[in-house]
Amino acid sequence: MKKVYCIGEVLIDFVAERQGSDLSKANEFTKKAGGAPANVACAISKLGGNAIFIGCVGKDPFGKFLLETLKNESVDISLTQLSDTFTTLAFVSLSEDGERDFVFSRGADRELSYDPDLRKSLPGNILHLGAATALLGGPLEKTYAKYLFDGLTKDMFICFDPNFRSDLWKHDEESFIKKCMPFVEKSHLCKFSLEEAQLISGKEDLHEACDILHKVGTKIITVTLGKDGTLLSMNGTKKVIPSVKVSPLDTTGAGDAFIGCLLYQISDLGNFDPVFEDFSLVEKMVGLANKAGAITTTNYGAIVALPTKEQLKK
Repeated sequence: MKKVYCIGEVLIDFVAERQGSDLSKANEFTKKAGGAPANVACAISKLGGNAIFIGCVGKDPFGKFLLETLKNESVDISLTQLSDTFTTLAFVSLSEDGERDFVFSRGADRELSYDPDLRKSLPGNILHLGAATALLGGPLEKTYAKYLFDGLTKDMFICFDPNFRSDLWKHDEESFIKKCMPFVEKSHLCKFSLEEAQLISGKEDLHEACDILHKVGTKIITVTLGKDGTLLSMNGTKKVIPSVKVSPLDTTGAGDAFIGCLLYQISDLGNFDPVFEDFSLVEKMVGLANKAGAITTTNYGAIVALPTKEQLKK
């Protein structure tokens, strides 16, 4: 089984449950571990995969809590770094239908520095670049670019998830699009939400959006569509793979569960070639990943709601 290196932020989600999707009206918050790449690492590990998380937390109680959470999920945290900067926080308000409102207080995640000694462990494995904060400047953004280069030169399977958060970009979407382009160009697999696919491609029509993104460079595209499933586009074929019906409580982490499950299946192949050649194989993988994402929405919090292999078999 291949190792999956997940690079980016791990943070505290302060979640206001069942208090509407307007944070200004929320009164009570519950502390939960979060952060897109950390969620993905946990999703892979819960399914029995080999996930390594590379990120930075503060030397504070919240950072300690996050590291213990990842360790308890059997994620390899040996490459996680500590900073004097306070741990990154996110405040999330949830409505009855599971929709969210986000506000970030950024901290230690931006301080992640590049580790050149890691290069010798990378060849032939999987690199997941899926941080919501990675393109916002600071050491993390430079580190991200260096690991992308390493992924290319070390024959890795590279996955990119832009994780667009409007609160983080404050009407500077053009900068976000520009910074995403090298990753879309060089990654083998890109996972987009509908909003991200339209924003980055500049096309409202989803099929046209995929065509543009393929021209940029990525070979395999998945566009998650919530309850409607996921559009898979590769080798000139496009198809919406349906999801399973659930009653969502919290959509936080559903996309991370999806891509984590997909990467777990790819890591278990031992050979990446079938992923590029066999549409029906990837279609089946996406179907199972849809199920993982759906299950995650039936519980509160991202990591705690991620499914196990036994849950996926039910």
